[in-house]
Amino acid sequence: MTETSGTAIRGQLLWFTGAPDTPSNIHHIEDGVLLMEDPKITACGPAKDILPRLPKGTAVDHYPGHLILPGFIDAHVHYPQIQIMGAHGKQLLDWLNDYTFKAELAYRNPDHATLNAEFFCDELLRNGTTTAATFCTVHPTSAEALFTAASGRHMAMIGGRVMMDRHAPEGLRDTPQQAYEQCGALIRKWHKTGRNRYALTPRFAPSCSPEQMEVAQSLRQEYPDVYVQSHLSENCAEIDWVKELYPERNGYLDVYDHYELTGPRSLLGHGIHLTDAEWQSLADRQTTLVHCPTSNLFLGSGLFDLARTRTENIPVALGTDVGAGTSLSLLATLGEAYKIAQLRGASLNAFEAFHMITLGAAQALNLDHEIGSFEVGKTGDVVVLDPNATPLLHHRMKYTVTLEEMLFVLMTIGDDRAIKATYTAGEKRHSR
Repeated sequence: MTETSGTAIRGQLLWFTGAPDTPSNIHHIEDGVLLMEDPKITACGPAKDILPRLPKGTAVDHYPGHLILPGFIDAHVHYPQIQIMGAHGKQLLDWLNDYTFKAELAYRNPDHATLNAEFFCDELLRNGTTTAATFCTVHPTSAEALFTAASGRHMAMIGGRVMMDRHAPEGLRDTPQQAYEQCGALIRKWHKTGRNRYALTPRFAPSCSPEQMEVAQSLRQEYPDVYVQSHLSENCAEIDWVKELYPERNGYLDVYDHYELTGPRSLLGHGIHLTDAEWQSLADRQTTLVHCPTSNLFLGSGLFDLARTRTENIPVALGTDVGAGTSLSLLATLGEAYKIAQLRGASLNAFEAFHMITLGAAQALNLDHEIGSFEVGKTGDVVVLDPNATPLLHHRMKYTVTLEEMLFVLMTIGDDRAIKATYTAGEKRHSR
């Protein structure tokens, strides 16, 4: 190794190189060292092998008794809604009209957008999240604020200005022409600038006219490597509304399929009430579903069929979906995903769960060449978990025997307090 300074993290390392149902894809080193240099991972292995080879001047952050994993990935979240978390949980459409749209009107003010974007990014880091796919509002200022805040923290941020030209209050509606011009300008400025990626963000089919959907289709054709994020089949009343608005289409998903907004790098939140034909389309096109358990429970939307995503080989990731979601902690979100699986007669083991918010999510977002594991050459996004962060965790961990049991306890009674430190691009950004 050359004599250049970097950052080394020492502790108990855990990462995946494939689906955890194959034991060889689970990598665990009791006393390991991860070396990160400008901003990539340059070495990973047992401490006895790596420590003698560290470059001079390397700082070693030692976390004995802690668990070190790749940074968490939140695949569906609304940063402008952080100010309405915990608003009384009506059904989806009423909740949007009574709370969400009123809050989002304020984001035309750049100062308000900046304040909330900075707070949001700090909260993600405090929860161990280093990558997020985030909805903004219809205002370009909201996207500018998000990308600026994320850039200052070297986070990997997928985001986009919402496209919405109907069924919303004045001040939150755009026109297809405005959407085309403003989204195009944001793509040219922010997409692949640093670690940012742009996502075309038609809010959901009811809020977008056919002309607006055509604009999204045109923009994706012009910029084929951007993402698409939207909502799908979250609520039964919403599905009926889509059928009324798009009678010529064969259901909710067919609206997105028709406008070529599905496939790789397309992230559709919820997907609770799907037909067999829609399951088949998602599988055929490899469109990613994002499971948002705390939001689905809070709004009474329904129970996501995680087991079927496995059977159908559909990419799946996890989303906190704040503000209907009740926590930015992906640990807490995993706990709710487990409960929903139980209610559907399935299960979710701890290795599957942590794979879902690290490598599995990176694969679902087509970012596994950059993040999601500790392979040399990937970006140094890291979360350090403290299994003894609270008196309850400390007491409970005395009675755990296996690593899998420790992880399960963390995802069922852990929260943001279990995050000891978070690193992005090889540098510590949060410490508890």
